[in-house]
Amino acid sequence: MAARMSKQARRDQLLEAALAVVRERGTDGLTLVTLAEAAEVSRPIVYDHFGTRSGLLLALYRLLDEQHRAAVTQALEGAASAADTADVLSAAYFACATDLPEFAAVSAALKGDPEAEAAQHELLGDYVKLMVGALKPHSALAPKALRLRCLGLLGAAEALTVELNHGRITAGEAVTAFAGLMR
Repeated sequence: MAARMSKQARRDQLLEAALAVVRERGTDGLTLVTLAEAAEVSRPIVYDHFGTRSGLLLALYRLLDEQHRAAVTQALEGAASAADTADVLSAAYFACATDLPEFAAVSAALKGDPEAEAAQHELLGDYVKLMVGALKPHSALAPKALRLRCLGLLGAAEALTVELNHGRITAGEAVTAFAGLMR
C-alpha cells in the first residue's frame, strides 16, 4: 500500500492538476468536480482543501503569483544599474505573461468575488513593494511618489499584457515599452 500524502503534498498535487485543467480547458472548465476527476481523488478531498471554486481559483492565483515574484526576485539579483533593473523587471514581468498564461485567465475568473479581489489587491501591494525595493536605489523620488509610480507602471504593464495576449504586439515590444516607462 502506498504511503498517504501529507496535506501540503496533496494540496500541491491538486494545484498542479488544476493548472493542467486550466491549460487544457480554460478556467471555465475548472470546477471542484473536474479537479477531483483530473487528480484522480475523491470529491471530498478537493472540497476539504479548497471549499469552493473561488477558494480553488484563489489558491491557484496565489501559487502563480508566488512563482512569478520568485522569478522576478531571482532575476533582480544580477541587476546593478537603473537600466539593468528596468530591463530585468520588464523582462521578468512579461516572461510571466508568456510562461504562465494561466495567470491572466485565473485573475479574470476571480473578478467580481470580493474575497478574491481583496487578496489580489494584497498581492498587488506585495508586487509594488518588490518594484519599489528594486527601483529605490536608482530613484530620487520620495517613497510615496515611487510607490505611486510603480502602481501606475503596473497598470501600464497590464495594458501591454492585454495587447500581447491578443497578438497585437510582441513580447519584445512589450518588454521594451515597459522598461522605457520605468526609466
